[in-house]
Amino acid sequence: MAFEDLITMVTLLLVVILGLWSGVRADPQVPCYFIFGDSLVDNGNNNVLRSLARADYLPYGIDFPDGPSGRFSNGKTTVDEIAELLGFDDYIPPYVSASDDAILKGVNYASAAAGIREETGQQLGGRISFSGQVNNHQDAVSRVVNLLGTQDEAASYLGKCIYSIGLGSNDYLNNYFMPEFYPTGSQYTPEAFADVLIEAYTEHLRNLYTYGARKMILFGIGQVGCSPNELARNSEDGTTCVENINKANQMFNSKLKSLVDQLSSELPDSKVIYINSYGIFQDIISNPSSYGFSVTNAGCCGVGRNNAQITCLPLQTPCENRREYLFWDAFHPTEAGNIIVAQRAYNAQSPEDAYPIDISHLAQL
Repeated sequence: MAFEDLITMVTLLLVVILGLWSGVRADPQVPCYFIFGDSLVDNGNNNVLRSLARADYLPYGIDFPDGPSGRFSNGKTTVDEIAELLGFDDYIPPYVSASDDAILKGVNYASAAAGIREETGQQLGGRISFSGQVNNHQDAVSRVVNLLGTQDEAASYLGKCIYSIGLGSNDYLNNYFMPEFYPTGSQYTPEAFADVLIEAYTEHLRNLYTYGARKMILFGIGQVGCSPNELARNSEDGTTCVENINKANQMFNSKLKSLVDQLSSELPDSKVIYINSYGIFQDIISNPSSYGFSVTNAGCCGVGRNNAQITCLPLQTPCENRREYLFWDAFHPTEAGNIIVAQRAYNAQSPEDAYPIDISHLAQL
């Protein structure tokens, strides 16, 4: 055999081996990923509800492989990106359609307009509150026990999974700062309201612990006062963030971060972390060009000033340069914005992004 032929055969063999190797994916870093939240991460649970808070129509999902799914974005949400970073082959399915086989890899319970308080978002119709999502998880845990055979095996399995929790935005957007529908703004000072929310939040987290949660991620509230809707409603120049709303959000976030140490010390074997969504958004808004954004005060699609009066209308034509917009509609980030938040939550770029560790290190514990 000529030397050139031998080289050719070796090269072809290496190509085949590399091709086979590249087609084999490693197992996810954790066996399952459970998601609790609101419209920022809802991926279809509200599709079956009688609710105004739905996104199962174009242009929502215009950049998502499967089109409109119920995600309030043009493409991926933060938890979609985190699922990829954790090594999952597929996105975590919504609770309403999760099969028994899929449930072993995790479930998304998030519901648009949902809050920590039961009444939050009721003016928009059906939604699944935090307590309702926890109840749905209890049902899922029962299914996991049946699949694995015993409660001990299920507990061991679930204790290795990651639980992502991100609620509270609607308790401000669709409750405290909406006096035409809710009395809470006059019943509580901002600090007292934050205390009430944290008390209920803590109870739900303790219930999740009872149902097997050990590795928990608590996502802080982003800068609600910088959303296009609040800028259009309350900012004279349409660009200056609404200070009283953001201050209230910061009070909640401060108490949520303190909850990390409290729960970690009180709940045996628990590993709780906090993601500073507020700070990450602050950095993006302060340095938009560093992240490729040219527009941070308007939605890519919507109605009214800054496309911010309401969310996207069915079949509305959105902006073409979606990668340059931080916000997709009046309230929700674009896929580009979601990816940045997810990547910094998974692999912190600064000590302020996550406390005490980021998601990548939580997965290793």
